[in-house]
Amino acid sequence: MVSAQKLKPLTYDDYLALPDDQKAELIDGELFLMSGPKGRHIRIASNLGSMINMRFGLYGGPSESGPGGWWIFDEPEVHLTLDRRVVRPDIAGWRRERMPEPPNDSHKFTVVPDWVCEILSPSTIRWDMLVKMPRYLEAGVRFVWLVDPVARRVDAMRAQDGEWVDAGSVEVGPMLALPPFDAQTFDLVPVWGP
Repeated sequence: MVSAQKLKPLTYDDYLALPDDQKAELIDGELFLMSGPKGRHIRIASNLGSMINMRFGLYGGPSESGPGGWWIFDEPEVHLTLDRRVVRPDIAGWRRERMPEPPNDSHKFTVVPDWVCEILSPSTIRWDMLVKMPRYLEAGVRFVWLVDPVARRVDAMRAQDGEWVDAGSVEVGPMLALPPFDAQTFDLVPVWGP
């Protein structure tokens, strides 16, 4: 008689035991290991994050640059459920009224973001869409942007009545104004690059 052995679920300690240069996420006992992003992915995440941060994240309130009121971070370690659902979105944002200060003495972001942005790639698209998107919804993330570098498209999704609904999209065109950052228009040409 052959018996199937169930693998022991992995824990946050297993996540922490990974080498420092290993990007990974932990969801419900499963570790997802990711290779480092390619140049296009890094460029798009950096440029888009910088544009949003300049207008919304650098200041607590309105300034010459934009309306402010957000914290915007690249690849934060977000705990959707403390030490059980740990994700690393490409970019994440918190309204300052929900998170007055980011964690200073910890790498753990335990306040669920208001907005996350995932730059889609062939190696992570299934994980992002099938695993992370439902977990973001369950945790209370209000907005998600999905950025397709090949199609040069940004799709915005809004949480509504327990599901993700279309909040708009921009394809190829140079101007971007999507919720929750639709108070300002962004020029996408520098984001995509040559």
